[in-house]
Amino acid sequence: MSALVLLQVRRGGHPHAIKTTYREVMRRRLPSLATVLVAALAIAFAPFGPALGWGATGHEFVSGVAAELLPEELPQFVRTPEAIADIAVYGRELDRSKGAGDPHDKERDPGHFVSLDDAGLVAGLLALDALPGTREAYDGALRAGGKATQYSAGYLPLAIEDGWQQLVKDFAYWRAASVGARTAVSSADRAWFEADRKRREHLTIRDLGVWSHYVGDASQPMHVSIHFDGWGPFDNPRGFSNRRGLHAHFEGPFVRANVERGRVKAATAPYRACTCSIRDRTTALILASHAAVVPLYELDLKGAFTDGNEAGIAFATARLADSASVLRDMIVDAWRASTDMGVGYPMISVRDIEAGRHVLTRDDFGRD
Repeated sequence: MSALVLLQVRRGGHPHAIKTTYREVMRRRLPSLATVLVAALAIAFAPFGPALGWGATGHEFVSGVAAELLPEELPQFVRTPEAIADIAVYGRELDRSKGAGDPHDKERDPGHFVSLDDAGLVAGLLALDALPGTREAYDGALRAGGKATQYSAGYLPLAIEDGWQQLVKDFAYWRAASVGARTAVSSADRAWFEADRKRREHLTIRDLGVWSHYVGDASQPMHVSIHFDGWGPFDNPRGFSNRRGLHAHFEGPFVRANVERGRVKAATAPYRACTCSIRDRTTALILASHAAVVPLYELDLKGAFTDGNEAGIAFATARLADSASVLRDMIVDAWRASTDMGVGYPMISVRDIEAGRHVLTRDDFGRD
């Protein structure tokens, strides 16, 4: 008998992972393995709509509020009303692109979630702060444990880190192009850098907004838990609901009808300088969301996710505000980290460019 029975069913990009072991079945005197499998399959294949992290309203709140809260140290181009509006809508983009087909969906959908067990481990194996640094190594570690893959367990933490690194690089090229537009020796090179600066502004707003979707996903408790839509076939002494549809209702219609953007903004925290890595920021965000899984199901037992229920509204507002706060902090960190990034080929330190130790030429960015 295999030590692990694992059923993995992907629904709208979020798998229903059901785990039990033969020894646990015998020790707990549960029904036969066949009965467990039948029950698990019944739950796994029950009707279930796409899992979207937050609905359009929630994602626009997270991305737009975070952009609105950016401090003046960040360049003006990401703080204009037009940029804030674009970032807010781009925050929905990764859901809007769903259904394009494979390989698009197969590769991207698992980036929206990570299935943590009740101990906060991915597939009962990996702690968030000890995840391998690449999807290849992450997938290898999960497969070696015999329990999951990056596709069934989700790779949301790595998606957040990857997008943040892109944002750092975007800011670095904007910094360099801004200097080149002023200091390049020839007028032709100065004109080229000015045009490149403008291109980089458009690209940065797009990259920032699309990446912000993942940070929003991480604040929805059911996106970071094996209990992703109903408690599921796990120990459930408190009688939490197993009904399908809680996930979609909470993040979509309930937020749209009850949560106010102004309350989300008012509930955000000041910038927190943690002098830490993006891995640390990401881990803290996901674990805070994971800690809210049980409180979410407790509120559901009380009927809190019905229109006008203040307890449910306060819970959803707090989750969205936490996400907007962390997103704002990550963007500030990316801007500050960009001065230490290298650009061009061979790479030149942005710090050296800004200090005048290297005078840019078009060839620095165009050498083959």
